[in-house]
Amino acid sequence: MLVLINKYIRSSKDEDRAGGGSRKGGNQQPGMPPGSSNNDHHNMCIPGCVPVRAAKRAATTTVTTTTTTARASRHNFVKAAASGLLAGAHFTNHESLPSLPDAYAEFAAAFPQYGAVARADAVRGAEYGHLDRHVCLDYTGINLFSHAQMNASLPSTSSSSSVPSAPAWWQPPFFDIAYKSTSLRTQVQQCGASGRGSAAAIGPAVTRRIMASLKIPEDEYTMVPTANRTTAFRLLAESYSFSSSSSGGGGVYDYESEAAAALSAVARRRGADVASATFAWPSMRIHAADLRKKLSKGRRRRSNKGYHRGLFVFPLASRMTGARYPYLWMSAAQERGWHVALDACASGSKDLDTLGVSLLRPDFIVCNFFKVFGENPSGFAGLFVKKSSLPALERSVVARSIGVVTIVPARRWSLLPSSTTYNDDGGYSTEFDHSQSFPKGDANEEFDDVDTSVSFSGPLSATVSRNLQPDPPVSDEIREVHDDDAVQNNGRSVEPEESAAAAAIEDETEEASPTPIVSVECRGLDHADALGLVGIGNRLRCVSNWLVVALQKLRHPSSSSSSSTTTDHHGHALVRVYGPRVKFERGPSLAFNVFDWKGERVAPPLVQKLADRHAIALTCGFLRNIWFADKYEADRALVLERRPVVPEHAAAAAVNKRKNAAGDDVGVFVVNASLGFLSNFDDAYRLWAFVAKFLDADFVEKERWRYTALNQRTVEV
Repeated sequence: MLVLINKYIRSSKDEDRAGGGSRKGGNQQPGMPPGSSNNDHHNMCIPGCVPVRAAKRAATTTVTTTTTTARASRHNFVKAAASGLLAGAHFTNHESLPSLPDAYAEFAAAFPQYGAVARADAVRGAEYGHLDRHVCLDYTGINLFSHAQMNASLPSTSSSSSVPSAPAWWQPPFFDIAYKSTSLRTQVQQCGASGRGSAAAIGPAVTRRIMASLKIPEDEYTMVPTANRTTAFRLLAESYSFSSSSSGGGGVYDYESEAAAALSAVARRRGADVASATFAWPSMRIHAADLRKKLSKGRRRRSNKGYHRGLFVFPLASRMTGARYPYLWMSAAQERGWHVALDACASGSKDLDTLGVSLLRPDFIVCNFFKVFGENPSGFAGLFVKKSSLPALERSVVARSIGVVTIVPARRWSLLPSSTTYNDDGGYSTEFDHSQSFPKGDANEEFDDVDTSVSFSGPLSATVSRNLQPDPPVSDEIREVHDDDAVQNNGRSVEPEESAAAAAIEDETEEASPTPIVSVECRGLDHADALGLVGIGNRLRCVSNWLVVALQKLRHPSSSSSSSTTTDHHGHALVRVYGPRVKFERGPSLAFNVFDWKGERVAPPLVQKLADRHAIALTCGFLRNIWFADKYEADRALVLERRPVVPEHAAAAAVNKRKNAAGDDVGVFVVNASLGFLSNFDDAYRLWAFVAKFLDADFVEKERWRYTALNQRTVEV
């Protein structure tokens, strides 16, 4: 730069000496060196000249172009889905639908990114052949094993050459769960203290494989297996120190969830003020102003270290409507002093690989795991506790009997010696009755992601015991919290900061010899890892948006037109979709209702039953916490309905009478379809073709007559 400045000064002095005589040409600029042209002037590089400003303008243009391209890609996707699929067509007869090959050809042309992950179809064909016989749209959670692996006769265990192979009992059905009487805080401390010593056991091996797939760091979180999703939330609510909070708990759920209801009930019983987010009609987006106000509610003592407002439960997406929620709400809750519990049960296999989760690091994470997608819903839930958030938990006598479980080898009597059971050291002991027993009253919680009614695809595994027993006597192999370990206080206890016993366990662990680490093979997790977040997300985004468009193309025939294909004179819509329509960010779930030619809604349970008879598994749910703006106030009376009270819940309904009056017990019953990580276009087309059958005014009556004829219980003489 100094060289250029000196050169400029010397040239100026030469011009002064020449008296300006060296300036030639009518287009010569003042102050330019002799013999220079306008082009030379633009090529000069001195502070404040045009090239410097041009360089800045070029950089700005590049950034703007990049932003515009990102926006354009999303806009093009929505445009292709809204106008490029079945353009201008409305179908008033199920026989007029395009064939599967023709529909797929148009779909593939509109969404070329769908075919970019051809490996997913190869994996599905080789490992999940049962999905071609039954459309699975009722599973939410993370798949552990493939159908081929579950039905294989040989062990499915992988280990390096330096690590001994897994025991012979790692074979289908791979594992069972055994009830363990302990508190959440104690379990987290024990897992941290004895994790290395139990490296050869099956439970830690499964835990390590899951955390590696979800990319949850073991040095920051501890995984506590629980019987199911509802149990995990109840355990967290009983263990969380609500008594030290001036506010309470809150959740972001646009549907009725038994897990969220269990957490809210415990929080209210313990004196917390529970509030829920509301969702704007008809898009079912979060009502931002209302949630921001609720997050700021309550006092926060800044001088008291560790004091928080309460527990904020946040899902990544709605299990019913497919609406996705911004990660910024977790950040806003943390900034306002809330502990954040991330509900990832409705998330996909790789949704936790996102940048938002890796940066925000919630205090608690709840995930749901099942054995085989589309066939075996048995499994467990995982409650991940952030180690730095352990002070927010307290020992609870009530929590000891809620449902912490241990993953143990599956019972196969032919492989076991007489009078043996599994113990915590990876072997077997003389107590067996507790291996599949759970607390009384929780017998149906194995399948209780209950929103109103739930259906699972395929037959249940023989390892799932329907005859669950009451609590057996706790054996010596099961560790539990004794009264002398803490000071009791009305069923709860205050735990000392440091325990001599915990220190002794840590010292023994450090001195113990290293134990060989066993790695187990979970092909379901392997397949999700191979496809990746982007591959799975692109496929589900394309299929779910196509399904939304296709369902909205179904319309009842108008009385003034007899045409059964594309027409401008059509009747009212057959299907109403709730929540986001065509959207780049929408999740893989879809909430809808079917209406007959009179405009009356077909009961969601009836749609679910008829779909099951056509080899399509759906669920039902109840949308709630709906907020209507002034311009949609007329829709309130037309849309909302009161939830019927089950007789056994009549007492609870009487207690909550004031809440019902406030609108907490009104909502919309819907049919739900949830796409899994291996769902493809064929599944969506089969659902579309089934729903189109309701265009026939006599379809329900025909199905009812056929069902009665095939299942008649009386014989006419």
